[in-house]
Amino acid sequence: MAKKGAEEAKSEVLQVVEEAGGEIDCANQLELQTQAQQHPYAFHVSGPRNVPTINWRDLINSTWKDGKYKRTVIACFIQAVYLLELDRQESRSEETGLAPKWWTPFKYKLVETLIDERDGSIFGAILEWDRAAALADFVLLRPKGAPRAVLVLRGTLLKSPTIRRDIEDDLRFLAWESLKGSVRFSCAFKALRSISDKYGSSNVCIAGHSLGAGFALQVGKALAKEGVFVEAHLFNPPSLSLASSLRSMGEKAGMMWKRVRAMLPSRSTGDDDGVEEAQSSVTLGSKQWVPHLYVNNSDYICCYYSDNPVGAERSGDNGDKENAKPPETSTPCAAKLFVFSKGKQKFMEAHGLEQWWSDDLELQMAVNNSKLISRQLKSLYSAPATTQQSPAKRPAPAT
Repeated sequence: MAKKGAEEAKSEVLQVVEEAGGEIDCANQLELQTQAQQHPYAFHVSGPRNVPTINWRDLINSTWKDGKYKRTVIACFIQAVYLLELDRQESRSEETGLAPKWWTPFKYKLVETLIDERDGSIFGAILEWDRAAALADFVLLRPKGAPRAVLVLRGTLLKSPTIRRDIEDDLRFLAWESLKGSVRFSCAFKALRSISDKYGSSNVCIAGHSLGAGFALQVGKALAKEGVFVEAHLFNPPSLSLASSLRSMGEKAGMMWKRVRAMLPSRSTGDDDGVEEAQSSVTLGSKQWVPHLYVNNSDYICCYYSDNPVGAERSGDNGDKENAKPPETSTPCAAKLFVFSKGKQKFMEAHGLEQWWSDDLELQMAVNNSKLISRQLKSLYSAPATTQQSPAKRPAPAT
């Protein structure tokens, strides 16, 4: 009897400890959720205001046709990738994490994270249209203009676990104006090709901010060389590098030499500018890849993209012009450039992502073929017409 009584007492003690432990776990969980709600990067704290909700009316008039809405949502997706890495570093679970709140309001879900094998950090993600969440709100079909899948890439994160690899890629671009040697490039390229094959290039979008925009530009361009054109949205893309500076110096020296030669007696005619004539004789395909670039003139990292704009027109951010197709007569090697100029700003504000979903944002839009954009995209059109590939046929995407 004494032995049985001791066992019952032990069982009661263990039960009390387990109950206390459960209460502690619940308290910790509640505390983590409270901290997440009060975090400066929480969606309801720093996210966009007055964003329309997707509902059954989108079957008649899609919210995604509004350029402002599209830009806002894609910028939020990029912010989510920054927060996925912060959630990982700070050991937040899916329930207490900050990142999911930045895609769930728009009826998207996380299907894959892109991991940098060098340090295990998250640098990108694939988000897909969440049909189940949409049906719960009586949205029976994906709204017109809403991508089936979005590949989003973050920029440099100034945190010790990942800053080393981020800076390494920053320096790679600064020195060579190319990111193809990075493991992130190959990983992002495989992911973009995979979702393009799965859903069709017209249903896929790639986006990035800062360094991530640099990767998105080069990955999108690499796929465009294969004849697969996906929509691209690049926020504060890097425009300054030692390679471009040296090239610019070489161009200036070449122009000066041409002026000197023009002053000298000519030995023959018809030989000057032979390279330029050869380049202009290349026959381009009927389709162009025209990425969307969002730059701030106060941000010295991306401001050089807005040099020498052509066809600029004022946009009150009413949305229609952001979705407008480039004119058929537009110059090759062009991009749709959206310039934000708010006067003198601090660098962190001008380079930040939050500005792109602000309510008072007023942009100037242009189909731009500045020297920098032309240099970035000219390899798409420099091959002989006979070797250019036509866009690959894709299966009809599911809705």
